[in-house]
Amino acid sequence: MRAMILAAGLGTRMRPLSDYRAKPALPVCGRPVISLLLELLAKNGIREILINLHHQPESIRAAVARDCPDDISLTWSEEPTPLGTGGGIRRAAEFLRESPDCLVMAGDMLLDLDLRGLTERHHASGRDVTLVLRDDPRGKLFGTIGTDAEQRVTRVGKTMLTIPNRAPAAGGEGLFTSVRLFSREALAAWPSTAGENDAFEDLRDWLAPRAEAGDLALGAEIVAAAESVWEPAGTLDEYLRVNLSPPALPTLGGDARNWRGDVLDDDGPGGNVIARSAVLPADVDLRRCVVWDSERVPAGFQGQDGVYGGDEFHSCVGSAESKTNPVTQASGSAL
Repeated sequence: MRAMILAAGLGTRMRPLSDYRAKPALPVCGRPVISLLLELLAKNGIREILINLHHQPESIRAAVARDCPDDISLTWSEEPTPLGTGGGIRRAAEFLRESPDCLVMAGDMLLDLDLRGLTERHHASGRDVTLVLRDDPRGKLFGTIGTDAEQRVTRVGKTMLTIPNRAPAAGGEGLFTSVRLFSREALAAWPSTAGENDAFEDLRDWLAPRAEAGDLALGAEIVAAAESVWEPAGTLDEYLRVNLSPPALPTLGGDARNWRGDVLDDDGPGGNVIARSAVLPADVDLRRCVVWDSERVPAGFQGQDGVYGGDEFHSCVGSAESKTNPVTQASGSAL
């Protein structure tokens, strides 16, 4: 099975950190987000992976070169201009069609799911596309996708879809994890209004219209919170949070101490995440901060609730929490 990680976004919601590194290359507990996703895919038996690039592409290439599972076959798709999630998938379609089913996921989140089991159930369902949802109370913030009793998608955010022969009973709803499963045949019939180099989104511009026209079986599977992990890392607030309070990732070993990178132990009141390669004089006072690899913090520096990266301190206090709905603006587009 083949997979694609969406990593071509501009990272506007993560500025100024994304001015130095693309979001998927940002370290969480000393490891790039994209490396954690690659390890998840590998442990689920997925080893042929394409990563699309645009903003700060070399930061992602360098992160993967330093931290990538063995026996992974990587393909790169560098976009001269951002193509959005749909455009990026279309550009990668020839690669993805080489397996009967394929997986596409965002590159700016911490994730743990039974991808192998989800893929098997997607294939058995006969659906063209399966969106992976999570039973998560944060759906009130991010928005949800709704289904009918036969697990067909009937609502995206607040937009109801007109699905032919829709089951009368509602099936449920969940937060979109940004994981999509496609059959080979579904990677076709792109929006007629989008030229070869035009950007478009997958759900809004491609999949939902095809489902409403009756020529695409668009479904969803809702996974329980107890059986999954989904933590976004797309804004300054989110990024600081996943570093200071990292989730357990069972597939990667559980507690963060089992999957983190080369960072200092810091169990003191500061609660910092500091790369071992960073240089900090003894009189530095940091509280609830992240310090990137190879940074040199000046003597006497004091900082709280922020990130020291790119030779500067960036406060995360009062930064705008993500209000962008991942249901319709799935990570990897020009955000």
